[in-house]
Amino acid sequence: MTSSDHILAIDVGGSHIKGTILNSKGEWQMEYKRLPTPKNAKPADVLETIATLVREMPAYDKVSVGFPGYVRNGIVYTAPNLGNPNWKNIDLGQQIADLLGKPVRLVNDADQLGLGVVSGKGYELAVTLGTGFGTALLIDGYLLPHLELAHHPVTREHDYDEYIGNKALEKEGKEKWNKRMERVLDILKTVFNYDRLYIGGGSADELTMPLDDNIHIFTNKEGIKGGARLWDMEDRYHISTNYPKK
Repeated sequence: MTSSDHILAIDVGGSHIKGTILNSKGEWQMEYKRLPTPKNAKPADVLETIATLVREMPAYDKVSVGFPGYVRNGIVYTAPNLGNPNWKNIDLGQQIADLLGKPVRLVNDADQLGLGVVSGKGYELAVTLGTGFGTALLIDGYLLPHLELAHHPVTREHDYDEYIGNKALEKEGKEKWNKRMERVLDILKTVFNYDRLYIGGGSADELTMPLDDNIHIFTNKEGIKGGARLWDMEDRYHISTNYPKK
């Protein structure tokens, strides 16, 4: 990638679709823009919102997209946090490439954010606390195949999304939610034995417990820089480039 390349980095979230233009180093070239994610968003709704979001943005050469679901090689297999069953085997990477006329790399949203904040040294885990519970695993800065840890049971009744997602925070209150987060952090530490853990997402500000020295809080604005690092990855197994057909 040449130094003149500019990248449109998009983060599709359960509440908002956000974007900015980055240079190849991940440095911002414009202010963050965001629009509400349509309620019960279908693929056509997300495409329409992206088209509106990028209107009047500066020129860019390629596109990185983080999406809240299970994604592999530009295809969306699940999207539970968008609230409808219309996201099964959707070639969203190709559809965005055709919409914008640029090469596109589409990955899980936590994966893209994680790429933007990790140190690139050792075994690192990034999680996002918001509508659901996003996770990304990296080794020496390389993004490992995505795991939908959010849908692994954490109790007999709840998976992680249900246990510590936004709805749980609103229902149970901040104090009980923080106790749940203490349990979750203990589980992550035991299961992954990571070198560093990064926590982001809209609910990260609600954490009140003391954190270990190797746990760091990040913002989505910092994480979206991963849209540049995504283009440093090789085309392999779970990461591929969709080129426009139109």
